[in-house]
Amino acid sequence: MVMHVVVIGAGLYGASVTASLTRRGARVTVVDAAAPAGGTSGATFSWTNSCGKQPRAYHDLCVAGMDAHRKLAAEVPDADWYHEGGNLEWADDDTGREELRRKVADVLDYGYEARWLDRADVLRLEPDMAPSELPDDGIAHFPREGWIDPTRLIAHLLSTAVAGGAELVRDDAVTALDTAGGGVRTVRLASGRLLSTDAVVDCAGPLAGRIAGLAGLDLPMRNVHGVLIYTSPAPVRVSRVVHAPRVHVRPDGAGRLLLHTHESDNAVHVSDTGETTVDRSAIDEVLTAGRALYPGLATATAEAVRVGERPIPADGLPVLGRALDLPDFHFGVSHSGATLSLHAGDLVAAEVLGEPQDALAPFRFERLG
Repeated sequence: MVMHVVVIGAGLYGASVTASLTRRGARVTVVDAAAPAGGTSGATFSWTNSCGKQPRAYHDLCVAGMDAHRKLAAEVPDADWYHEGGNLEWADDDTGREELRRKVADVLDYGYEARWLDRADVLRLEPDMAPSELPDDGIAHFPREGWIDPTRLIAHLLSTAVAGGAELVRDDAVTALDTAGGGVRTVRLASGRLLSTDAVVDCAGPLAGRIAGLAGLDLPMRNVHGVLIYTSPAPVRVSRVVHAPRVHVRPDGAGRLLLHTHESDNAVHVSDTGETTVDRSAIDEVLTAGRALYPGLATATAEAVRVGERPIPADGLPVLGRALDLPDFHFGVSHSGATLSLHAGDLVAAEVLGEPQDALAPFRFERLG
């Protein structure tokens, strides 16, 4: 009998799990309360990396995630979502410089590629940067890192899965799970539709705790907001991810750049009615920092500002694989979805179909109990 699996959430994790399950022969229904990529996956810096990830098992999982992106991009002729240009990072105070030195030493010890550059080296890579914004030396370069266009990747994964027989249900939230008899038997949707199932995978991102609660499981989350600023098109060459002290930058296609800072994340306000706003002063500060680093952005404006909610389990590590007390309920939840989703999603899919994955052992739901 072909197993029927309901995947809840059509973001990066949900699309990855759905594509892997379908490829492995399962019948899959993937359900989203809104549109695919309409949640966190559509509002993420989407930096692919394992830079400073601890403990070692988390680092190794992220490295495998980066390898999975490379492999898929090599297999698909029009893989326009994957960009491996590297990452530059530096600090402007003693504390930050010491933290960066420690991070580089740690990843080198793990066999991860990293090197130190000086100002001249960086200007050869990023000639449109303002030299005055760069230190003389002490600039870390992680050449195998990069970024993805999550919406394009999700589109590829879901279209491949649907072509293979998966069903995509959008704009229909999950409202209840029937767990009679010690397993998930049906999934109820807001439309009233009932989906009978052999297994459920919770890939609901920031709402993963609510979905787990419907199954009687307590998944503690500490979600945070992330503010992303998309510039208008500008004649500026940016070829990679850049983590400068006052602004984070990456390309976003069609001449646009994506800007972010941790400080702007704290400028989010959510009203009693659920309306989300961002302080204009915080947006202006990020733009000013971006223009200082790349003078060619002088006339660029904030064409769009998006606020995402980052799904972060309570201890900061991913929650992946089956739940011991409800073994046909599985998780695909983490903060590092852009990096992990392809590889971790495949591991979760294998476990759903009865193939236990030792690599998921450090990331089990039960550790949070």
